[in-house]
Amino acid sequence: MKKTNKEKAFRYERKFVVEGMYNRELESMIKLHPAHFREIFHERIVNNIYFDTTQFKYYRENVDGNASRVKVRIRWYGDLFGQVEKPVLEYKIKSALMGRKESFKLAPFQLDQGFSMRAIKEMVQTSDIPEEIKVHFYHLQPVLLNRYSRKYYLSADQNYRITIDQGLEYYSIRPNNNFFISKFKDPPATIVELKYASDVDNGANELSTLFPFRMTKSSKYVNGVDRFFGSTI
Repeated sequence: MKKTNKEKAFRYERKFVVEGMYNRELESMIKLHPAHFREIFHERIVNNIYFDTTQFKYYRENVDGNASRVKVRIRWYGDLFGQVEKPVLEYKIKSALMGRKESFKLAPFQLDQGFSMRAIKEMVQTSDIPEEIKVHFYHLQPVLLNRYSRKYYLSADQNYRITIDQGLEYYSIRPNNNFFISKFKDPPATIVELKYASDVDNGANELSTLFPFRMTKSSKYVNGVDRFFGSTI
């Protein structure tokens, strides 16, 4: 298995929560923006399994607002359950408002009641990824499964990208013996993310002010963990 290209350069990521707005109204607002955003990719379903330590180290880093923090997940697109054909192990590394990803292709696996963290660890250990990633991942456990639909937009100057995430669903997941009965939906939530390179940050300030959305540090991962684990962490 060959790893995907690393996104070595940090980029800015501004996140906004959209409330009280119909989908068509939101999309029209983005398309009519002076930056002339256009849809660049077909809408698709994003699936993630998030991993953390037994002490929820990465969750705590996010909640505490640490400037430097990490999220570890396996991501794929399309159907949630069944044979996962093209999974990718992602390390999302954040520094304040900036972030980058290191991504590694994995072998296919099955997500159903027979899901086993042992099998996932064996798959990672036999994949063509750096040894330090294998060692690090070996000590993690699955914590959360989520999915949502995503649309993609790009500005006319190609400097700014926007994604719209809707229809968020969350499932509790354990190292084994999963029936995926414990779940919840957050249909009213719509998350808009503005992503761009550091050298065009000045233009992003003006661009953002034209959206009537409130900027947030809210994390899908944190929201899901809060829902399933609450004050037990």
